[in-house]
Amino acid sequence: MENIPIFDCQIEKILRYELLTVNEVELLCEKAQELFIKEPNVVCVHAPVTVCGDTHGQFPDLVEVFKIAGMCPNINILLLGDYVDRGFYSVENVSCLIALKVRFPDRVTLLRGNHESKQITQVYGFYDECLRKYGDTKVWNLFTKLFDNLPIGALIENEILCLHGGLSPTINRITEIESLNRFEEIPSDGPLCDLMWSDPDEKDGWGMSPREFSTKQIVICDLYFFVWPFYLLKIGAGHIFGKDITAKFNRKNQISLIARAHQLIMDGYNLTHNESLVTLFTAPNYCMRSGNKGALMQVDDKLNHTFIQFEMSKENNNKIVYDRPPDFLF
Repeated sequence: MENIPIFDCQIEKILRYELLTVNEVELLCEKAQELFIKEPNVVCVHAPVTVCGDTHGQFPDLVEVFKIAGMCPNINILLLGDYVDRGFYSVENVSCLIALKVRFPDRVTLLRGNHESKQITQVYGFYDECLRKYGDTKVWNLFTKLFDNLPIGALIENEILCLHGGLSPTINRITEIESLNRFEEIPSDGPLCDLMWSDPDEKDGWGMSPREFSTKQIVICDLYFFVWPFYLLKIGAGHIFGKDITAKFNRKNQISLIARAHQLIMDGYNLTHNESLVTLFTAPNYCMRSGNKGALMQVDDKLNHTFIQFEMSKENNNKIVYDRPPDFLF
């Protein structure tokens, strides 16, 4: 690939916690878009591979993942979305991942999460962080435009389906995911919304997500947010689905496991639905106050999967430079 030395330098720069220039971000997003636009909705991924859940701007903990699992090009890595918002280092986090994708396109797979969205990032921190670190919104615009191109699923050796959120009542087969139009802002309902927002549940069948809130509630949450002057904008919450739904989907598609992210898990991972579904969360001590472990899943070349738990990086505490948590964490 042309410009390889440039992207090597960018990765080294980011790992030193130095911001890329606006021009560097522009070049990075341009090259990344060329890659993403060629990828299918559901990317085929080869094992062995390391799979990560939400990282949410906790860049020191992403670096910890590399210390545990190894660094490209020595590993294959698949991340399930939610790279930005809530953490202190969303800019560094997403810049590093996109730079790694551009430098090692066959080793890095990046899926879209519900926070890879213009609407969501205006509320949960990425917009404000870009404004604070760059002085304007150009970098935010570059990245959020790029987010519309991210693939929405991955299939590890035709055996493990990876998504950010969960299943949809309108999707019965993986081929139906492949036929969706993903090149847009995440809608407030429908199958693309479900893939980003849905959650597993212990009750059988389909249900409305408990993330659903009345428009009369005065609340900021993952479903509604305030838009000046005084009304709430609906942005979707997906569905909940039971173990019978997971079993039927897995059987119909001849897969053994669904790996997804999207939910805080205190142990970093949770196997449920008769061990046919796993939730991964890779942001330890989420928002600097949750006390949870982070976890990653390693899938070997025989498709055995194991989990590695880890605590928050010591660097995370050392790197914080604010006198108090930013307002968007509350």
